Amino acid sequence: MRADVRMLGALLGQVLRESGGDDLFDDVERLRQATIEAYTDESAEAFDRATRIAEEFSVQRADEVARAFTAYFHLVNLAEEHQRVRVLRDRGEDPTSTDTVAGAFAQLSGEVGEDEARRRLGALRFHPVFTAHPTEARRRAVSSSIRRLAELLSAHDAAAEGTPEAHRAHRRMLEEVDTLWRTAPLRAQKPAPTDEVRTVMSVFDETLFTTVPHVYRRIDDVLRGEQSGSSAPIVPAFVRIGTWVGGDRDGNPFVTAAVTREAAAIAADHVLRGLERAIERIGRTLTLDAEGTPPSAAATALWDALQAAHPDVAGEVATRSPSEPHRRILLLLAHRVAVTRRGDEGGYTDPEQLLADLRTVQSSLDAAGARRHAFGGMQHLIWQVETYGFHLAELEVRQHSQVHARALAELDAAAGGSGSLSAETEEVLAVFRAVREIQRTYGPRAAGRYVVSFTQSAQDLANVHRLAQYASAGDGPVLDVVPLFETFADLQAAPGILAEIVDHPAFAARLAATGRRLEVMLGYSDSSKDVGPVAANLALYEAQAEIAAWAQRENIELTLFHGRGGALGRGGGPANSAILAQPPHSVDGRFKLTEQGEVIFARYGEPAIAMRHIDQVTAATLLASSPGVEQRNSAAAERFADVAATMDRASRDRFFSLVKAECFAPWFATVTPMEEIGLLALGSRPARRGLSVESLEDLRAIPWVFAWTQARINLAGWFGLGTALEAVGDEELLRTAYQEWPLLRTMVDNVAMSLAKTDPRIARRYLGLGDRDDLAALVLEEMELTRSWVIRLTGGERLLENKPILQRAVAMRSPYVDALSLLQLRALRGLRDADEQAPAPDPDLQRLLLLSVSGVAAGLQNTG
Repeated sequence: MRADVRMLGALLGQVLRESGGDDLFDDVERLRQATIEAYTDESAEAFDRATRIAEEFSVQRADEVARAFTAYFHLVNLAEEHQRVRVLRDRGEDPTSTDTVAGAFAQLSGEVGEDEARRRLGALRFHPVFTAHPTEARRRAVSSSIRRLAELLSAHDAAAEGTPEAHRAHRRMLEEVDTLWRTAPLRAQKPAPTDEVRTVMSVFDETLFTTVPHVYRRIDDVLRGEQSGSSAPIVPAFVRIGTWVGGDRDGNPFVTAAVTREAAAIAADHVLRGLERAIERIGRTLTLDAEGTPPSAAATALWDALQAAHPDVAGEVATRSPSEPHRRILLLLAHRVAVTRRGDEGGYTDPEQLLADLRTVQSSLDAAGARRHAFGGMQHLIWQVETYGFHLAELEVRQHSQVHARALAELDAAAGGSGSLSAETEEVLAVFRAVREIQRTYGPRAAGRYVVSFTQSAQDLANVHRLAQYASAGDGPVLDVVPLFETFADLQAAPGILAEIVDHPAFAARLAATGRRLEVMLGYSDSSKDVGPVAANLALYEAQAEIAAWAQRENIELTLFHGRGGALGRGGGPANSAILAQPPHSVDGRFKLTEQGEVIFARYGEPAIAMRHIDQVTAATLLASSPGVEQRNSAAAERFADVAATMDRASRDRFFSLVKAECFAPWFATVTPMEEIGLLALGSRPARRGLSVESLEDLRAIPWVFAWTQARINLAGWFGLGTALEAVGDEELLRTAYQEWPLLRTMVDNVAMSLAKTDPRIARRYLGLGDRDDLAALVLEEMELTRSWVIRLTGGERLLENKPILQRAVAMRSPYVDALSLLQLRALRGLRDADEQAPAPDPDLQRLLLLSVSGVAAGLQNTG
């Protein structure tokens, strides 16, 4: 990887010289060398030298230098991803490792027996939900350039040194780095919701559509060996993809019912095109002669039906493939999928019809002895239809409970003869009609989950069914209403609310129709902003334990939906370790979570990485419900209950001493680029729900986390943990807890990573932008206390010494991030000083700030 970084860095250096001359290259190098020296030296003098260099640049030069460092991070990220792919390819599959589904299955079989393990494998479900939360700071044009560079880097790897192929790959990489440098790094305007839909679609088109069946196949290969691909698989299509993109209207007035309908249509068009191509591709390979591979009676009947419905196309296909019956059928099926996509007469009405046809062909091939064809490419097609249907991703609607309450108040008043309906209420009703239309067009799986954010009572959930009645007069959509518990108080109230709502007639009827399945969403972001990360993590664990125990008593098949972000302050961090730390019965072979912003492309943008991520998370999902894991977590929670209680109280008190201090909110906005983040065209959604910066409660959790990350403080991910551990005080007990209590271990390890990306010297400069020395001192004191305790628990003398690969990666990046932070500080100071003298901000300083925000996001990677 170091060789790749050096090569890409040298290409960037050449582009800088060609574009801006030696002076630009020399200025970039001066700042780079100074921040590296300051990082290793740690003296005030070295840091001041780096600061002076950043301050001495003209604003135009600072702009160019910031762009250069940002481009460098894009290249480093590419090199790291390329190395991960290289390692995954070279390492191969380890069937004994429990962080693979095959390894987890083996361990589970040893605990519960193979029959029970197979039953659990058959019921397995991994359900990521993609959201459009604004934390992906890269433009799509930049992402496209990086993807082209990735392909060129692979070509360079494959070419022998000194050959024309190697020279050609090098030349084209130089051209692409030049494109990256010359591409405007900032969006000119915020993307519309449909732009966000199309951005997410690129992940399906480029990786997920073809990658997910390969995940199933790889697991089946390991579990069944030579039998895989020649008989029916034991691995089910366990992945389901959800999306909020085009459906999440909580706080986003730009997501309308029309947008939701368009989002569903775009997704359906993509998946139907994908299925059409895949079926046609497999069909063209089935050149199996009728004499050696005769069709079954059912397959012959299918051909006759297709021929009658599509005579012209059938005639052409029959002429080209006169004695290849299975090939003819598949080519006609591809045509019928195309007809479905166009909405013409003769298409499929639902994906189950296509599945039935594909299974008819599969059974015919199997009966004729062509088993490798039946359970090879044909099985991949079946898996794709089972996973994606005709909708690709299950579109979920989300809206705030207060919006529903206002709409019902208007509707009840209008029904009583007084008042008229506002535009907001008309839009609320239109959403239910849109969901009904989507279900009828693309099938019931295409939409139907309705997430109620800020659920604070059973009435908040019952209101959704009342609104559906108003919207459709009894002919409404099939709805699964999902409560979202977000704040600390809501998490504590959740079990009682659920116990009440299941007796509501509409809820009870839906439970009966689904075999008593219920989904409950837990919010990590707002609870963390509400009481701090430590108390929020403990409250989330307790809420899950209580909800899971209640579901067990009520014979309800519970799925907990985790509203996690990419950053640690929003529930981020390694998902597999978090899953294995969950309470007993809270997973039960089903894991659903949000995948947000930059995380979508980091985890699913490259096929090999997507396969590994899905395998890891699914393995943890399968293993989390094993007797050994459940007993370990239950025993640890009981043994360390007093430790948890002490940590909860102490961390909350410490957090409140900061965020409830007088004038904290405006101080926070002053010492971070929180206000300016709203100017970045990251997403269609506003950063605040409408109130001023005086109201921290109204600030969305995403900019809360993003702003602290940009200030290199990362406060949302760790504040209060040091005080919590200090309150317990018993270091030996805490070391034992770290080893034996998965929840604490996951929390401490995540904080270690968060703190490793902070820099106290830079943090002091940001905190110095405000006029509250008391709050600045509180933050720095807690940072040092937390750092000290984390090192004591994890071992060594510095953070991440128990994870040397991660430690090296952070150390390699940090000096370069420092350079961008110094440029950001320079811009912030200029803008803050100007605030006192002129009403309009300097546009050049504002641009420099936004460039640095984008660069720091690229450098730190998990930003929101």
